[in-house]
Amino acid sequence: MSRIDTNSNLEYVYGRFSQYYETNANTLSPPSLIEKREFAFEPFLEQMMLRHKGFNDQKELAAFLKEVIPSDAYYSCAYYIYPAEDMNRKGWIGADLVFDIDADHIPTTCGKVHDKWVCNSCGFAGRGVMPKGCPVCEGQKFDASTWVCEECLNSAKSESIKLIDMLMCEFGFSEKEIRVFFSGHRGYHVHVESEAVKTLDAVARREIVDYVSGSGLGTDPSDLEAKKSSKLRVRSGHKQADLGWPHRIATTVHSVIREANQELYADIGLKPGTIKGLTQNKDVFLKRWESMGPYPTVKRVGFETWKKLIQYCAETLSAKIDSVVTTDIHRLIRLPDTLHSKTGFKKTEFPISHLEDFDPLKDALAFKNGATKIFVSDAPEFRVGDKTFGPYSNQKIELPTAAALLLICKKRAKVME
Repeated sequence: MSRIDTNSNLEYVYGRFSQYYETNANTLSPPSLIEKREFAFEPFLEQMMLRHKGFNDQKELAAFLKEVIPSDAYYSCAYYIYPAEDMNRKGWIGADLVFDIDADHIPTTCGKVHDKWVCNSCGFAGRGVMPKGCPVCEGQKFDASTWVCEECLNSAKSESIKLIDMLMCEFGFSEKEIRVFFSGHRGYHVHVESEAVKTLDAVARREIVDYVSGSGLGTDPSDLEAKKSSKLRVRSGHKQADLGWPHRIATTVHSVIREANQELYADIGLKPGTIKGLTQNKDVFLKRWESMGPYPTVKRVGFETWKKLIQYCAETLSAKIDSVVTTDIHRLIRLPDTLHSKTGFKKTEFPISHLEDFDPLKDALAFKNGATKIFVSDAPEFRVGDKTFGPYSNQKIELPTAAALLLICKKRAKVME
């Protein structure tokens, strides 16, 4: 397993994962319709993923987990007639609608501090969100070093909250049809299991992606109003009425004007004269808004100002998702209750009502007992459970198992032999 360097580290992580599956495999939550899913596994001691596996029930799956001890385990969002066959003989029936919200795709201030990437082709290095192509040679393969901190986890949680709000309020899905998981690393997975989406093809799923991400909205106020009812509705007969992007953006722009934050106006890119006019005449704007409707045009505040405000609000309100995951009708996604090889945390499901209070650095821990002596090369200050550790630099220390495992999985430490 290339993610875990040195033999001692490999043996240690394998041992902890083996311990976890031996104890917990029989009680892991299986996917719905398990007999129609494809499963895939990354073994510790092999370089090739084991794919096209099928199980009739949870008992068979548990036995396999205890025998193979995977570094990572996955199952298909898709349902198949013959899930263990090759792709062209599986017989696709349908697929869940799945969203992946990951801090890797969300610009954060913390990412510029603790996330690094290096182009494999030319060696150019940078910090923060990894680009799609190298700025120097346009290469697309990188070595990345990321970290798990509370800021990036909270940013992913915020995006998940926005997404779920749209799925429930505008697409009409119920809480019973939506499942929410912490991925085990730096984000969340949102699964929609509903007959309404099961047979949607990749094109239809792309429309849903475009909607939740606000793609193609435009920033002209009149154009935005013209598109009020043009986007996909999954639910037959479900009325968007005053919901949807026009209402959401107008409400947010109205709030921005009401708060009259001059620093925010400057960040949005408004000119000093415009900022002064919006700030000093706030009450006048709000009254005109109520009587004339959104985006009233007055001196110094016209279409260009509204466009900038709309663009800012649309970006703020859009859900940052990995579009490739949602549009792929054969996608493999991490198996619930299994361990993530980059952290040692487990993919954890919880009710939608608990999303605000869910603490991944506490609630997703698989190991709550024991301690391990390690040598830490470098690590920032971090929290695991209720305790804060670090920062560390080239030092020996004994840490609780969950904290030591995190550093080892992140290649920041090695086990003391």
